[in-house]
Amino acid sequence: MVKLVSFSPTLNEAKRVGVYLDGKIIDLINAYRLLYVAEPPNWFHDIKSLIEGGEEALKLVNAVINKVEKSGIKEADNSRVIFSPDNIVYYPPISNPEKIFLLAVNYRAHGQEAGAKPPEEPYVFTKFANALIGHNQPVIIPKSSSKVDHEVELAVVIGKKGKYISSSTAMDYVFGYSILNDISFRDKQLPPGWPKASDPYGQRWVHGKGMDTAAPMGPWIVTKDEIANPYTLKLTLRVNGEIRQEGYAEDMIFKIDKIIEYISDGITLKPGDIISTGTPPGVALATGKYLKPGDVMEAEITNIGKLINYIIEEK
Repeated sequence: MVKLVSFSPTLNEAKRVGVYLDGKIIDLINAYRLLYVAEPPNWFHDIKSLIEGGEEALKLVNAVINKVEKSGIKEADNSRVIFSPDNIVYYPPISNPEKIFLLAVNYRAHGQEAGAKPPEEPYVFTKFANALIGHNQPVIIPKSSSKVDHEVELAVVIGKKGKYISSSTAMDYVFGYSILNDISFRDKQLPPGWPKASDPYGQRWVHGKGMDTAAPMGPWIVTKDEIANPYTLKLTLRVNGEIRQEGYAEDMIFKIDKIIEYISDGITLKPGDIISTGTPPGVALATGKYLKPGDVMEAEITNIGKLINYIIEEK
């Protein structure tokens, strides 16, 4: 149906929901006020609230879009309904998820470059909302890490509540897709000398994956109906224009339906929860090309878009 973006027209204005369409951003709040001469519903202030609104909310979104298209409103009209995608402030599409799940070594080629055998079941870890940032926002190299890595991933956004979900119905719980860049701090994740027999505790996932700004996401969410087969999607990550990662979602070891079945075994999934499904090969852990201040990352997935973030050093 739509590409939903969380944005504000300027830094001084409140966040709201927009729609990316034909190279422009439609501000649903200002469009509703102009065309309906009324205050918009809460759905238009937050994508998670819109997802919770279900089919009724999406029908209203499409009704507003149709009215805007028929009205002939242009960006040049100063109506503050139409904006250029280059002149807005982006936020992560979901800034307040209850849960963020990610999968380790879920692409066969990535497992091969890491020297890891395919897992027998999905290997899941988590991040927190502190890690989420939007398109065109900075990733911070923290004072405590010098080996900062990138991982372009297909993110699945959950659309309705469910628990003990069967793989046969799992796709009914998917609202849409986005891009997530799983930033990793390898010197925190893998301490010196790891692995060693005297250390029974394994990798350090919290600081290795969950420090501030470690989950760029966006630039928008594409609703499920726009992507007939997610496994045909190509994932690419560039740093300063150089291709570092490239692969297809068909290389996933565990597909989306099996991942949802596995995670929901005892855990209730809710609207707005995020599942990031793993990364193709080419990470810095394998190549030695770690991120440095001034680098620009472009995480791109076909039929979704391009998520751009730049690297700065913590002061």
